[in-house]
Amino acid sequence: MFLSLLETEWYPILFDTPSNIVRSVAIWLTIAAVIVFLTCFFAFKGEMRRKFAKFYGIGAVIYACVIGILFLVLAFVEDGIAAILFYPLLALIVVLAGGALTLFFRRDKITYIVVGCLAGAALIASLICMGINFSWGDALENNGLAAENVNTVGLYVSAAVLVLAVIAAAFLCGRKDKKGFSTRSITFAAVCIAMSFALSYLKIVEMPQGGSITIASLLPLMIYSYMFGTKKGVFAGFIYGILQAFQDTYILHPAQFLLDYPLAFSAIGLAGMFANVKALKFPQVRFALGALVAACGRFLMHFLSGIFAFGYFANIQPVWLYSLIYQAGYVLPDIAIAIVAGVLVFSSKTFVREMERRAENLRVFTTPATPVETEDRHVATCPECGAKFTYGGSVAKCPYCNTPIESEQAKAENDTQPKQE
Repeated sequence: MFLSLLETEWYPILFDTPSNIVRSVAIWLTIAAVIVFLTCFFAFKGEMRRKFAKFYGIGAVIYACVIGILFLVLAFVEDGIAAILFYPLLALIVVLAGGALTLFFRRDKITYIVVGCLAGAALIASLICMGINFSWGDALENNGLAAENVNTVGLYVSAAVLVLAVIAAAFLCGRKDKKGFSTRSITFAAVCIAMSFALSYLKIVEMPQGGSITIASLLPLMIYSYMFGTKKGVFAGFIYGILQAFQDTYILHPAQFLLDYPLAFSAIGLAGMFANVKALKFPQVRFALGALVAACGRFLMHFLSGIFAFGYFANIQPVWLYSLIYQAGYVLPDIAIAIVAGVLVFSSKTFVREMERRAENLRVFTTPATPVETEDRHVATCPECGAKFTYGGSVAKCPYCNTPIESEQAKAENDTQPKQE
């Protein structure tokens, strides 16, 4: 693991190409922005904190989109990508983006079928083109390999089994989620994918045969899965994985592409599997456990890809040990950074409250307010934040935003009192 890290490029202090200059500046700029945000967030209170968080959040989304587009352009100019891979993948992304936009405005059975068929056809076309590229030998030659160095059967079997495993896990963990994609879930998916994609360019370290350590690039996807469930989370991870193929192009086989890109990041969508487990009291614990399971899923995908596709680089080492050490060298630190950052974020009551207000998957707002008097209990909905809670007496405060709440009886009494002229 440590030898692999010594051979890597440390991007925060790398200024040899235009993209590395931009990346190094962006890394330090992002770190400074996070420090400013945390300082101001904990310094402000109440309404000022909420307004600041909203303003900063909008700015973060815009910043992420600009960074993502800028690095994508620089990657095409400096590195390039084979036309037989680029155009099918570009068509797939266009189909997925167009499908998401269509579902944003219209969600019926026919629309789902059409979008699904088009996306499936685009994915199959991309895989066929990857197979052709593999048969030509260009992909192997570009990665310093020969056809006999790749275990094709192992790749196909691993990909097929793990596709079924990820789908089964997503539906098993999200079996109580009966909602389809809504305007809100599609919007949040686009925002979280864009933020993860932008953060993935802010690499701390990049490994020789692919893979990198980033600044919590997977955290937005994990939060999305926590908010909207594993089924939607896996789908968002799938789209993000395809985008990663543009950024970090180590594609030599169709099944290897599935393992290292769509499947590996689809597993990140399982991070929300414990979001509604009542036995786990603290949201930090629910998030961290789900993120650990998602990390294991991603690690398994890369581990098998390393054995069957890149085992040639093991030399005299056992192939499984080489893949284990290599994948652990970047997957574990990358996931650890995301989990630590996530636990810190979920430790903020304000963040958790705002997240629960906007989530579709969470069972939320179960904390009762302290009753004013020992009378009959009332159920109220806060007009300010939408929280539901119970209280006693005629007046209470929302336990989340401290907005005063009057009971229906108190409102009726106020309405019957004569008004002063």
